[in-house]
Amino acid sequence: MVFVAGGFASQPILAADIAAGKSKSTTCGACHGGNGISIIPMYPNLAGQKEQYLVLQMKAFRDGERKNISMSPMAAGLSDTDIANISAYYASLDPSGK
Repeated sequence: MVFVAGGFASQPILAADIAAGKSKSTTCGACHGGNGISIIPMYPNLAGQKEQYLVLQMKAFRDGERKNISMSPMAAGLSDTDIANISAYYASLDPSGK
């Protein structure tokens, strides 16, 4: 028997491409740092964040459920695949910045 926690059954399981996420994340680095550690206090560190959390947040920005003057336009053009890849990339990074 298989049980699925609420909310996750509707999320497709994608095999994310970390290399593609790194390539697509170059713009993100301006605010979140090239290694996922932001040097700007108002922007969060993304290195080592949980992948599913990053997916949900970027989709919320893209879909208008969450609004931010910087992130909403940045996420607007991202596909689900782009979001999965970028999230996998940042989740793979060392949260210490090394």
